[in-house]
Amino acid sequence: MNTPPEPASRWQIAREWIGQGVAAIDTPTLVIDLDAMDRNLARMAAFASERGLRLRPHAKMHKSVELARLQIAHGAVGVCVQKTEEALVMAHGGVHDVLITNEVLAPPKLRRLAQAVRHLPTRFGLVVDSALGVERLADALTDAGVREEHKVDVYVEIDVGHGRCGVPPGETALVLAHRILSNPVLHFAGLQAYHGSAQHRRTAAERAQAIGEAAWTAARARERLQAGGFSVPLITGAGTGTFVLESSSRVWGELQAGSYLFMDADYALNEPAPQAPVFEHALFVKSQVMSRSAQHAVCDAGHKSHAIDSGLPAVWFPGGLRYGNGGDEHGLLRTGGAGTALPEPGETVWLVPGHCDPTVNLHDFMVGVRGGLAAGHVERIVSVDARGAVW
Repeated sequence: MNTPPEPASRWQIAREWIGQGVAAIDTPTLVIDLDAMDRNLARMAAFASERGLRLRPHAKMHKSVELARLQIAHGAVGVCVQKTEEALVMAHGGVHDVLITNEVLAPPKLRRLAQAVRHLPTRFGLVVDSALGVERLADALTDAGVREEHKVDVYVEIDVGHGRCGVPPGETALVLAHRILSNPVLHFAGLQAYHGSAQHRRTAAERAQAIGEAAWTAARARERLQAGGFSVPLITGAGTGTFVLESSSRVWGELQAGSYLFMDADYALNEPAPQAPVFEHALFVKSQVMSRSAQHAVCDAGHKSHAIDSGLPAVWFPGGLRYGNGGDEHGLLRTGGAGTALPEPGETVWLVPGHCDPTVNLHDFMVGVRGGLAAGHVERIVSVDARGAVW
């Protein structure tokens, strides 16, 4: 009796697409337009270099060691992440400078981080906004046997308008800086000043007002620390929606923009800022029409293939179509106006996700296509190494 062969894994199937045309890619699949991504990569690298600013892209967006190392090869000083496990994935993958732009208080997380600090050649940093955060980090490092030569960079997070984490400028920040400097395994590296909600304010004027206020707050925090006898080596922050403003303020020295590499449908709704580089959509969901009625077509990319927290995806091509909610496994495609035809069953439809970060986290890998989505070929498969790394 013959034993049936084991079914091929998704990875095995995907690797067979390498060298083939885009038609070989099954659906729904997350696809990178490598040519567009490379142009985005180069434009941001040039922007930061020309202004003498450090670039530390947010790897929580792509969650890929390969792409993090590519950004570093183009001049980034390292990457930042939001989660401890994301930091450890990057470090074990050979990324040697990782900043956790988030407060970490849980002892198990800090113990894992401390072991990595002791045994890996990566420079780690994280942010704090409480004495407890400083105390627990220092205790974990000391318990793990971390020595003074392997200090961890610690930034005091200032709330510059987002209303989430961070302390106001003033006495609290001064006390935290004192606590950091008093511990031999901690290095006071500066301030974290990130205004997340400003990234998606639609008009350039709204974003300019928000970052103007954030710059005043961050500068005030720096001045208060300097008056207390502290050197403030760096203020880090900024995102894809506002980095031009932080750059021109002369307050920030490091940019944490991440989404510029892929861009998404939500960022495309922003009014462009003056003098901002033009970034292209580089992340797509390839889908296929599986049914059609007189009123709509149905594609096979539902909410399990793309995040909807920032809205539904946009249809890239064929143009003139609107994507509607069809549930977990289906998307409803309707015409956007006169003269637009519904696609036929079997036709390919390319979607731009509303929000790239959580969309990437839904996939094990991304398919890198060279030569365009219409007639290109699969060049490589990019692993989403930190998928599900939410600890």
